[in-house]
Amino acid sequence: MAVDEALLHNFQEDEMPILRLYRWETSLSLGRFSNTRKSVDLKILRKQNIPLVRRMTGGGVLVHGGDLSYSLILPRANLKHVGVKESYHYLSSFLINLYEKLKLSAEFAYDLNLESSKSNICMASHEPYDIIIDGKKIGGNAQRYTSDVLFQHGSIPMNINNATFDDVFLEESCLNDVNTLQKMKKDVADEELVSLVLESFAQSFEVTLISDSLNLSEQRSADELLINKYSKKRWNIDGK
Repeated sequence: MAVDEALLHNFQEDEMPILRLYRWETSLSLGRFSNTRKSVDLKILRKQNIPLVRRMTGGGVLVHGGDLSYSLILPRANLKHVGVKESYHYLSSFLINLYEKLKLSAEFAYDLNLESSKSNICMASHEPYDIIIDGKKIGGNAQRYTSDVLFQHGSIPMNINNATFDDVFLEESCLNDVNTLQKMKKDVADEELVSLVLESFAQSFEVTLISDSLNLSEQRSADELLINKYSKKRWNIDGK
């Protein structure tokens, strides 16, 4: 999460958009305004040695460990005629393409006329541009804006170990009611999934992808954010 924020704040409006792919250890991430003590049992988290981190984006609590995540950073000018909700539709289109490559019929909740619902747990909520497969939500996406830059990140769930997370929630998690690639019998190796994501992204936006790593400024920012923010209880637990 420190790297995500470093990429956002170091991004210059004249730069090429950035797509980042990354994996997690078994952990939870909280939305920017999540009420930690209302949603999760901190004693059980500590007992089970499950890390917790607060994201800089909104949304609810999300489980990690069996997912591939992405981050996308681009100039707001690239979508100057598109509203916030419509930007989700546009930027998440590569995920629809990805699932189609896996022979899955994916649609946005909005296109299926599904009712929206709110929850402190990401998988128990439904937003208009959540992706739905076989009537069930798969993954989640969230955004953050600055005056010139748009940031979006999200998760592609390969599997969820319900037994690991069953006892950590103080609210209904709905983990049994969401989709993963494993539940849909799509056994995809990590390397293959990464290749499919890159292929889907390039095709959806008609771009050529160039492999890169953090520059010195981005790395320094990420290191500072890790030390001064993302490793601190006041941020992760209290949101301050």
